[in-house]
Amino acid sequence: MKNELTLHERTLSLYRFPKRSYETLQAWDAGDEYLINHVEELGLEGKRILILNDHFGALSCWFSEKHDVIMMSDSFIAHKGTLSNLHRNECSKVTFATTMDDIPADVDLVLMQIPKSNRHLTWQLAQLRRSLSESVPVIAVNKAKEIHTSTLKLFEKYLGTTTTSLARKKHRLVFAQADCIAPPQVEPYTCWEVDNHGFSLKNLANVYSGEKLDLGARFILEHLPQDLGDKRVIDLGCGNGVLSVKLGQLNPGIHITCVDESFMAVESARENLAVNLPEGFKFDCIANNCLDGFDKGCADVVICNPPFHQQQAITDHIAWQMFCDAKHVLTHGGQLLVIGNRHLGYDVKLSRLFGKKNVRLVASNDKFVILQATK
Repeated sequence: MKNELTLHERTLSLYRFPKRSYETLQAWDAGDEYLINHVEELGLEGKRILILNDHFGALSCWFSEKHDVIMMSDSFIAHKGTLSNLHRNECSKVTFATTMDDIPADVDLVLMQIPKSNRHLTWQLAQLRRSLSESVPVIAVNKAKEIHTSTLKLFEKYLGTTTTSLARKKHRLVFAQADCIAPPQVEPYTCWEVDNHGFSLKNLANVYSGEKLDLGARFILEHLPQDLGDKRVIDLGCGNGVLSVKLGQLNPGIHITCVDESFMAVESARENLAVNLPEGFKFDCIANNCLDGFDKGCADVVICNPPFHQQQAITDHIAWQMFCDAKHVLTHGGQLLVIGNRHLGYDVKLSRLFGKKNVRLVASNDKFVILQATK
């Protein structure tokens, strides 16, 4: 896998996070290169640049050489990856922020990797419109096939005048400025009821399945354990905390730790547990890369609904890391409860890790399986 980005007689060494020995995915894409080339052609120096949604720091590393850079992302992994690559390349200091933070003042230029979620994009555009002057250029990039007419309409509706570039290496630039008149108000949370379970959820803009309950969560809600006493439970990849809320209702004596790599997911989970569970219920909510830094044997139960993509790439390494980390933190006799699509073959992975005799099928339907692995 190529790890060196070379442009304009300059080379950066860039790795995804966490760094893996047999990495098959690159830490930057042609969209990063397109943005870098375009801005370099403008001949700018000494600007205050806001970079939104930098995947692993390619843009932040590049522009930190001549500019004051603020890197804003909802991803803990993107923050860690950017920081690692900054150190690796001995780059200048970059300021880090999440997309829940206010847009910094006195920005001269905004560069954006267009996020996968339209709700997240809408939130970011609305925040930019509220904070930027018309003179500040916004330059966004994505794969050309992902920039639909509806995408450009979001830019026009929530930010302002919008045009596009020609496509290069299957990517396209979007140019916009903050000049739309009376943009619609965008609420930070989307709220909805969890049918048949007696509670509601608040979801910030980048929470997975933030507009309705996803089918996997709906299925596993019917099969959560009810006899946990005062056990220590980790909800790994917690999203909005829906599983933790239900577990807390079924088991009021447990201590739950919610973990997700999305800062918005962690904050949503914190809000939802605080509102839906009794005062004094014991819980923590942490942004992290899986269970990095957790002590061995610190949990009795881990609940997990693994993602199978990172940024725009489809990959199973996150699920494998989650399973390995879960085994590490579980006590002897502790249990990992996993839901996944049938075709993903999690039973094979869990059998390799925990032993075939220690993995059992809890429930299944046409689309999903719920598996329990015992340490």
